[in-house]
Amino acid sequence: MTPKVEEIYAELAALTEMREKPAGTIRITAGEHSAQTILMPALRRLLPDYPDITVEVITDNGLTNIVTERYDAGVRLGEQVEKDMVAVRIGPEMRMAVVGAPEYLVGRKKPRTPQDLTEHRCINLRLPTRGGLYAWEFEKGGREINVRVEGQAVFNSTALILDAALGGLGLAYLPEDRVEAYVDDGRLKRVLADWCAPFPGYHLYYPSRRQPTAAFALLVEALRHRG
Repeated sequence: MTPKVEEIYAELAALTEMREKPAGTIRITAGEHSAQTILMPALRRLLPDYPDITVEVITDNGLTNIVTERYDAGVRLGEQVEKDMVAVRIGPEMRMAVVGAPEYLVGRKKPRTPQDLTEHRCINLRLPTRGGLYAWEFEKGGREINVRVEGQAVFNSTALILDAALGGLGLAYLPEDRVEAYVDDGRLKRVLADWCAPFPGYHLYYPSRRQPTAAFALLVEALRHRG
């Protein structure tokens, strides 16, 4: 084989490798909690091995339309995924927790039912979708109750809600995994645990008509829940 032919074969091999190498930008919309607990651990595992893949994560607690907003995929709780989407489970079942600092609860009657929350200062979450306040959701024995709570503090960030609860500003309603460490060390106390039932966890969703690229397929596999 002449040097010229060898050079041509080497160039063809390089082109083939480039074609088969996963590359491109993937845009994902996700809530603050799912981005921190699900997406970040997966990206730490995936991205170092694939330098030609770029993942852009936009945190938004609203129900974003991924088609009109030009996202490749979104992350939502399983019960919120639209029917015409492909949904891939990427996290375990979840539970919420109602917590408050010991100094807030001193001298106050602990709530025994969700309706008792009307007697407490609660820390509200402002939703970007339609600008409303999130109604706390409870379930026990097949009975579902949504409670609109009131208090002096309203945030659009779960991190700030957690800080406010630790600071004694009232009761907070947060994902169980965000508060477990603080409950264990006594900085927060949990109430209404028997009213916080498990529910479907996070799913990655994307349009069913989408033809996944090699990079997107890799990301899906890195996120897929295998528990």
